[in-house]
This record gives sequence, C-alpha cells and structure tokens, in this order.
Amino acid sequence: MGLFRSVETAPLPKESLLWSLHAPGDFIDGYRVRAAYAPRHAADIALRFPAWVRLLLRLRGLLLSPFDLKSQDTGGDSIAIFPVTHESAQELVLGFDDHHLDFRISFFARDGYIHNATWVRRHNRFGRLYLAAVMPFHILIAKQMLARLHRHAERPADRPAPGQPPG
Repeated sequence: MGLFRSVETAPLPKESLLWSLHAPGDFIDGYRVRAAYAPRHAADIALRFPAWVRLLLRLRGLLLSPFDLKSQDTGGDSIAIFPVTHESAQELVLGFDDHHLDFRISFFARDGYIHNATWVRRHNRFGRLYLAAVMPFHILIAKQMLARLHRHAERPADRPAPGQPPG
C-alpha cells in the first residue's frame, strides 16, 4: 500500500525481550522504519493515535466491558493506554496480561531503525476469536503508527508537526 511504503515487514531482532516470552503457538509480527530515535521517544510519537483509532479503542471498550477485559493502564509508567513492562536503552516493551490473552508491544532501536512488534499469547477460545477479529485493524494501526513515526523522523527540524504552532 502506497501510504505505508516506508514501513518494512521485518523480524524483530533476536535480542528483543519478546523472544524470551515467545512459545510455539504464540503470535508475533514485526515491522520496521528508518528512524534514529530512542525506543521511548519512538513510542511516544507512534502511539499518538489519530481520532479514528481512539474511536475504535472506545468502541472496543464499550463492546467488551461486559467481559471484564483490561482496556487501559491502571496507573504507573505508561504510554497511551499501555503500561511499560520493560525499558532499556535499546528496547521499550508495553502491554499487560488478561484472562483471555497476554500481549506485549516492543519498540526496538537498532542501526537507525525502529523495529515494532506485537507478541500475543492466547489463553482460550475467546482469546483466539478476539485476536482473529482485531487482526485486520492491528495490521492497519501498526503500519500507520510506523508510517507516522517515519514522517516525523524525516520532517526538517525547523518545520513543526501538523497542528503545532511554529517556533
């Protein structure tokens, strides 16, 4: 897709914490973009969700509220709605565990790229159904996040972000 031409499908580096969680049957994906940022800075930019994603997240919260699923951070260090579970100079990991699935999101910096991956361990049928239902949105949102990150990295320092005042 032309909108996401800066986003490459790429495996998460083997040094990522997510690989220590990964077991047969788990889901893990991987993308990367050229952006020489620290992982936390990359996550801060990438997870500034546009209105349509925030709307989808609110809708998800409403639809799933009867099932008592976690939908956001409940305190502590977090970015957007995701709690930070690990941070090093090379990687930031966010996510949480729930009764239907556990998930983590990694922002991993290496050689002028930010790698982004999502790891999911499904615990039951509901977890498998949930992941299948959200997968098309997940792919779109993940690529959109990284394309935004790449655009931010390519923007000249003297040009403000859209919607930001100059200077």
